[in-house]
Amino acid sequence: MARELTPFDITLLRKLAPECEDLICNGTRTEFRSILPPLANHYSTDEQDFVNRLSRLNDDEFTYLVGEIRNGHESVGCISPLYFSTLLDLVTERLSKRVSQELVSIYENDEGCG
Repeated sequence: MARELTPFDITLLRKLAPECEDLICNGTRTEFRSILPPLANHYSTDEQDFVNRLSRLNDDEFTYLVGEIRNGHESVGCISPLYFSTLLDLVTERLSKRVSQELVSIYENDEGCG
């Protein structure tokens, strides 16, 4: 699922994590290849902060990000189950229960961080 972030992806990441000064993971010293793992693992202080940050996205931006998960471009395997659960709640609220269930399947089949 690793990809090169587009300018739009970078804009979203910086909207979600304005403190993001560069696009380098401090742990691996590699460029971020997704939006959600750095948001969950590097910038959010807890699950509520994670969902609050995701709530900054307008409907089009949120739908785009969920679409990137659905088409396999956005990684979710490195997100803890607690953070993923809050994402699912937001997806159910903003999109639909059906989309949320689809994401559960994607999460369960993701090979994780690798």
